[in-house]
Amino acid sequence: MSDQNVRNAGFTSSGIRGGSLASSIMSHEARSSGGGVPSGGPTSTLQGLGAKGTTHSSGFTSSGISGGSMASGMMSKEATSHGGGVPRGGTTSTVQSI
Repeated sequence: MSDQNVRNAGFTSSGIRGGSLASSIMSHEARSSGGGVPSGGPTSTLQGLGAKGTTHSSGFTSSGISGGSMASGMMSKEATSHGGGVPRGGTTSTVQSI
């Protein structure tokens, strides 16, 4: 995942850009979490990466998600919260497509 792709998705140094893919991801996560975006969750993690401009070691690659990476941790959390599977159109699959 490139820094530019993260910024283009709406995760920027000045916050999540309204009407962007990032705001949609945040909304989805808030709904599935009962109304809030948890600290350390996918949205806050990606926003942190977007603010710092450091995505090179996140684990989202063109070959898939790297084992033991931040991305694999995100995928695991999302799978656990959805009963064992990562939903199509969910945060992990959306971010992987970025």
